[in-house]
Amino acid sequence: MEKITDKIAALPADGTYFSLEFFPPKTEMGFNNLRDRLHRMERALRPLFVNVTWGAGGSTAAKSIELAELCQKEIGITTCLHLTCTNMSRRLVDKALEDAKALGIRNILALRGDPPRDEEYRIESDETDGGGGGEELNWGADLVRYIRKKYGDYFCIGVAAYPEGHAELSHPQNQSLEHDLPYLVDKVQAGADFIMTQLFFDIDAYDKFEATLREHPSGAFRTIPILPGLMPIQSFQMIKRTTKLSHARMPEDILARLTAVKGDDEKVKMVGVDIVSELIEKIKKIKGRTPGPKGFHFYTLNLEKAVAFIVERTGLIPDLPNDEEAIIDDAGAAPGPAVHINGETAADRARRPSRSRSARRLSSVGSDPHNRVIVSDRRPSHPEWEATGREAGVRAEAVNTRANTLAISEGEGVLGREATWDDFPNGRFGDSRSPAFGEIDGYGVSLHMSPAHAIKLWGHPKTVKDISDLFVRHIQGELAAIPWSEEELLAESSAITPHLAQLNSKGWWTVASQPAVNSTRSADPTFGWGPPNGFVFQKAFVEFFLPSADWKVLLEKLRAVGGESVCFYAANAKGDFVSSDSSGGVNSPTANVSTNAVTWGVFPSKEITTPTIIEEVSFRAWSEEAFGIWGEWSRVYGRGSESEKLLRGIREDYWLVNVIHHEYIDKEALWRLLLS
Repeated sequence: MEKITDKIAALPADGTYFSLEFFPPKTEMGFNNLRDRLHRMERALRPLFVNVTWGAGGSTAAKSIELAELCQKEIGITTCLHLTCTNMSRRLVDKALEDAKALGIRNILALRGDPPRDEEYRIESDETDGGGGGEELNWGADLVRYIRKKYGDYFCIGVAAYPEGHAELSHPQNQSLEHDLPYLVDKVQAGADFIMTQLFFDIDAYDKFEATLREHPSGAFRTIPILPGLMPIQSFQMIKRTTKLSHARMPEDILARLTAVKGDDEKVKMVGVDIVSELIEKIKKIKGRTPGPKGFHFYTLNLEKAVAFIVERTGLIPDLPNDEEAIIDDAGAAPGPAVHINGETAADRARRPSRSRSARRLSSVGSDPHNRVIVSDRRPSHPEWEATGREAGVRAEAVNTRANTLAISEGEGVLGREATWDDFPNGRFGDSRSPAFGEIDGYGVSLHMSPAHAIKLWGHPKTVKDISDLFVRHIQGELAAIPWSEEELLAESSAITPHLAQLNSKGWWTVASQPAVNSTRSADPTFGWGPPNGFVFQKAFVEFFLPSADWKVLLEKLRAVGGESVCFYAANAKGDFVSSDSSGGVNSPTANVSTNAVTWGVFPSKEITTPTIIEEVSFRAWSEEAFGIWGEWSRVYGRGSESEKLLRGIREDYWLVNVIHHEYIDKEALWRLLLS
């Protein structure tokens, strides 16, 4: 039930603290795995509080509340719930605040959210509010005032700030700190208690930002806590996309360090740890100019290894309480490579006298309270005297200590590998069991740009041919983005550009694809990835929207080919689903559901790596979002307009189909099938 500002005030004047941000996973399996991860990170890292994101327009409202409840009530960690006000009805805002209060959550990060699509959302709000009236919630300051008026000082309220200036997502008009200042002053004077910044990598921009705020003539920022937002770098493509969307400048020296290792995700992650750790040390000096504890906020993307490294290296983890013991006996530790930070492993750090009161040898689960029979082919029927092989290798109390939990978070041993199994890959083609599966930000369905910029890019489409022309222009590099992709195609797509252009010209609009690759060296400038001296492979696949009439014809053709050569998944906005699996798309506990590794690599001294996976669960989760984007695009235009009717009609009629061809040795097999 604590407020964030009360917890900060209780810290020593020269203390440090940090918070972690999580988003609701897209799948039930991801949510369950995040539960274990949150328990582990809370014990190992001891953040002062956690943030739970809120999807654009309330698109993740139920899942956000569920995750906030998990953090606040089950794990018992102070939780801050994000809340946006644009593109949401007043009813939904009120319900979110009441739900938060019922859960004992006393901290809200009040955000504006996506640029408003005024007309439609205002109608919805008027209908649910009984005819409208009351305050308009168009800006973050409006939401702060609304919460203060309705709840007084019950909630501790945070607001967002942008060290390099706020931009309308893909439309950076008027992006400057000076442009933002009046709005930020308004938010703080409306009743904000702390400030949390957007991610940044330009330390000079942050230095100017904090100095400008602290010295502002209004005095609004003289003592208010300011938490710099930092994002651990998980992959080269991810950080490029994130900085592009947030308009955070990547300094040339930092970009050069990342570019030098961009083909190896593990090296990118560790270079990223160095970069963010260096930023923290520089920020500490900047914050030393202002009395009070120094705070930091981390955008975790639901992953733990990189942030565990960073907070340990920079000394942000609070000391162990006196009643908690650390393990020093490595003899019984689960096997696995020791992870070194500044020359130390987690076991080394556990030996530090300042980190524990005492140390002792711990037995294994298999010998506590007495020896157990180890069973490997089934679940134990009698857990009091049977144990699985994994349980037998776990020390009875080791997992429950801070030192061991930190070692697990950093990836040490068998349990550590289990804890960090989903570090690679991230995004929608990763493993759907991962808490990080899906889009990188977790903010739900969004166009990632203002209505004005959307119209500037895509105009006012009035026919199906207009849509086809947009997709073809994007394929050919003439259009910077389409609603499903804010970036141009990767270099590897040049191998299949003619095929993609032909598909899109016939009205089959592609949103994802890759060419077949048969044993290319990992150093190849176009198709290579991963550590040196390896070989990489790819199955060709393509994902596209097509009319329901075309889908009926294509479905018969795909079924005639057979599952040995082709796998497919298809869904529409109504929730209908068809696949090439034995279930045919009918959910059944006994159904044979496929998992397709469509990219894999073989590297020296490593297991085969499979960074791109396509399966039913992940496709279903993505298809909901993909059709939601049609709805978001239609809202750019006035209700009842020709463009709005066209886009809504497409959403109601079309299918999203993903086709994978297993014959990766034949590079043209997929395209002959679809284009013949």
